Amino acid sequence: MAGLYIIPTPIGNLADLSDRIRQTMSEVDWIACEDTRVTGRLLQFLKIKKKMVSYRDQNEKEQALFLADQIESGLSIGLICDAGTPGISDPGFRLVRECHLRKISVIPLPGPNAAVTLLSASGLPTDRFLFVGFLPPKKSARIRFFETHRSFPYSIIFYESCHRIEKFISDALQVLESDRMVCIGREITKKYETIETTSLENAKDFLEKQSKKGEFVVILADQTFTL
Repeated sequence: MAGLYIIPTPIGNLADLSDRIRQTMSEVDWIACEDTRVTGRLLQFLKIKKKMVSYRDQNEKEQALFLADQIESGLSIGLICDAGTPGISDPGFRLVRECHLRKISVIPLPGPNAAVTLLSASGLPTDRFLFVGFLPPKKSARIRFFETHRSFPYSIIFYESCHRIEKFISDALQVLESDRMVCIGREITKKYETIETTSLENAKDFLEKQSKKGEFVVILADQTFTL
């Protein structure tokens, strides 16, 4: 059926790929993806041959219009990011919005998401939370965010790179209480998965002793929470 299919892909463990996701990937006409090399390897693993179209941050505005045109002509297109759910700190929003504006069917498939996966295992409050993805790279902007959200009453979920994770914790310590609870997840679902729930102060020591390779998810508890 013509439409846009939102297709999550594993964030590390290929066994997390559902039968429905496999089937949808094999049935859509085209696959729009961040990196054709990354998606190409996944398709090769699944023994699926499919036309791939580049859809990434650098060309998202133009490709959203182009892909919506193709769907209107009768094609079914699967939207995939390199890992996880498209549109969640990854390209996708503009194409989904364009489809809604044109009354094109958007069919979401449930699947892997690093933020929610870590939240479920963090031991921090899960009833309400704010997902902000990556903070700005500049220290002043990160400090400003922590100052603004110092008294935010719910858990806050961040993504962070291996290059900035220590700076992230140091900046948080500059503004927030040292006993503020935080959960750090590294390489979620992968072989060297690490999950540590501790205070900000101890998190700094923890990171100094751990490998910084891979992708990080950080969850910051509200200031009233204690283990």
